Amino acid sequence: MIKDNLSRAEVYCNISENLKKGFEWIKNNDLKNMSDGRYQIDENNYANVQTYLTKDDAPYEAHRDYIDIQYMISGEELSGVTDYSNCSVEEKYNKEKDIEFLFCKSQEEFHKIKEGEFFVFFPHDAHKPALKVNLNKTVKKVIVKVHV
Repeated sequence: MIKDNLSRAEVYCNISENLKKGFEWIKNNDLKNMSDGRYQIDENNYANVQTYLTKDDAPYEAHRDYIDIQYMISGEELSGVTDYSNCSVEEKYNKEKDIEFLFCKSQEEFHKIKEGEFFVFFPHDAHKPALKVNLNKTVKKVIVKVHV
């Protein structure tokens, strides 16, 4: 997992060409005025812009074919994160949606993300995003799905 501010995203662009494309897409779009929905970046990568109310709790999730760049456009939330090996399968892997839901056995960490910051979750990072900080509030976030 990586947590940082978008102003320092170029530090991570050497990890992969697709990760670089994802950060460039975030920087080159007017996300505050963009409607919710799916946006195709290229043949390998896409973005989901979402506005939602933060939650009290959620299951952990993990992906195999994509890395998540989760960028907070407005608001703040908590995300739980742990190594995939600390989890057991709650709902088996759905290849079409590239997601499986997990139960975390131990070693959870919670991190706050606020406007202008991002998380990068790799396939070994089990994560549960969209959790409330203090009260349930509306946030706007983009999740860029970067092909591994």
